Amino acid sequence: MKLHLHRNSILLILCILSFTLGGFITQKIDEEKITVALIKHAQKIIGLNFTDAEADTMIQDLEGKRKSYAALRKLNISNSVSPVLNFNPLPTGYRFPDQSNYFKVSSQHIKLPADRENLAFFTITQLAGLIQSKQITSVELTRFFIDRLKKYDPELLYVVSITEERAMKQAREADAEIATGKYRGLLHGIPFGVKDLLATKDYKTTWGSVIYKDQNLNMDATVITRLENAGAVLIAKMTLGELAMGDVWFGGKTKNPWDIKRGSSGSSAGSASAVAAGCLPFAIGSETLGSIVSPSTECGTTGLRPSFGRVSKHGAMALSWSMDKLGPIARSVEDCTIVFNAIQGVDGKDLSAIAAPFNYTSPVGSSLKGTRIGYIKSEFKLKYSNSSNDSITLIKLKELGAELIPFELPEFPYSDMLIVLSAESGAAFQELSLSNRDDLMVRQNKNAWPSGFRSAQFIPAVEYIQANRARALLIEQMNQKMKNIDLFVAPAFGMNLRATNLSGHPCVVLPNGFRNGLPGSITFTGQLFGEGKLLKVAQAYQKATDFNQQHPPLNF
Repeated sequence: MKLHLHRNSILLILCILSFTLGGFITQKIDEEKITVALIKHAQKIIGLNFTDAEADTMIQDLEGKRKSYAALRKLNISNSVSPVLNFNPLPTGYRFPDQSNYFKVSSQHIKLPADRENLAFFTITQLAGLIQSKQITSVELTRFFIDRLKKYDPELLYVVSITEERAMKQAREADAEIATGKYRGLLHGIPFGVKDLLATKDYKTTWGSVIYKDQNLNMDATVITRLENAGAVLIAKMTLGELAMGDVWFGGKTKNPWDIKRGSSGSSAGSASAVAAGCLPFAIGSETLGSIVSPSTECGTTGLRPSFGRVSKHGAMALSWSMDKLGPIARSVEDCTIVFNAIQGVDGKDLSAIAAPFNYTSPVGSSLKGTRIGYIKSEFKLKYSNSSNDSITLIKLKELGAELIPFELPEFPYSDMLIVLSAESGAAFQELSLSNRDDLMVRQNKNAWPSGFRSAQFIPAVEYIQANRARALLIEQMNQKMKNIDLFVAPAFGMNLRATNLSGHPCVVLPNGFRNGLPGSITFTGQLFGEGKLLKVAQAYQKATDFNQQHPPLNF
């Protein structure tokens, strides 16, 4: 009897405690009677302690909620439907750091290299200079990068689909426009790739999962449309760890071009690997909890995670509606800036997108005089794999004229607050748990998505809301702490990664040295919607170093 009661209590947890969304409830269990004993067994999972009398008063209400859960599941809501409750990262009375729109980057006059293989690691501005001066055509450049993708993919496993037919058509159109004097700007004719969680017409959008490997969404994500409107040429859909976790997808494990015995990390695995290997000038990645920062650190690329709401997620797979962000992975901060300028802004389709000015002028030199930069003193004191390089970065920033100010994050249980991500991902992919199709996923260990999606079904709606209320407190306290600084620096990994993904703050991750032959990175975190200042400071630092100009040997 004891075992039978325990089994039923687990199966009925969702119904009993008014959980967000349910799971694993069959028709037989729907008809099973809820009792006081069952409620008292179930309450132990989330640490509640109701009396018998209190439990008895709940029975009728819980039976009604159980029927409501069943009715809602019959709607079969697709991943593309967002909740009507939108996360807003703006503190009370917040004023955007940029008060007007302005964008200007440095121009480069450059000659086509005698050895065209050198084009592999040219920046966007360099490639744009060659195209605008008609030293090379978009068709030639597109063919060059498609050939490189094909050459190194067998070892690095960074591509899901090469969009060759679409790309060559776009490249020809770009050349025709440029020939008639219609030049759209720095991205005109430049090839790029996107993480394969962005919907694309005429090509599959697999989300890195065997479950969706034949999925056709027959639409273009807003980010892709905006890049193509700027004249960029989509040449590939890049790998991601299955459903945006890690670097393992249905085709294998995406590799780090610096050491192919290592994965490229994730989940923007293919985007970072291909850019690092000189097979794409830039690619679009996404981050919920480190998926731009982590692969950029592993592969030595430069990445921008924008403020939450800066870039429309329309057409992107939803993992967490209140934490997902889209951003560029490229060779330099300025390359990220160029791409960001093209993709940022509202589109009327993603209701969580926020309109805000973006003001950026490329720094003339590397002086940071007058810039107040915080640094998380407690984290820089620790010993970790990249601590030596990070300490040297602080010295460099001071040499450039910045005022370094000790800074600490507000004290919050950041790891515990991540039940927000757990609950939202469990809702986004509840169908997999209910249908048992999660058994088809590649990774099945305790820390993989199938287990996470299942356990998420047991998160009470009340606790999910409390975690989001804690985020509101975090946002206000972060705003207060950052009032006396322009931005702050932190190790690429640490509590900052969790805190700022929860709060929605933007960051730039960029190479700052090497450790045992592998790149190391540091992050610059800006004010909410303060990408203009953030990118300018990060660019000034990068101009004073050469770490982003070092590339993997590709000896394989």
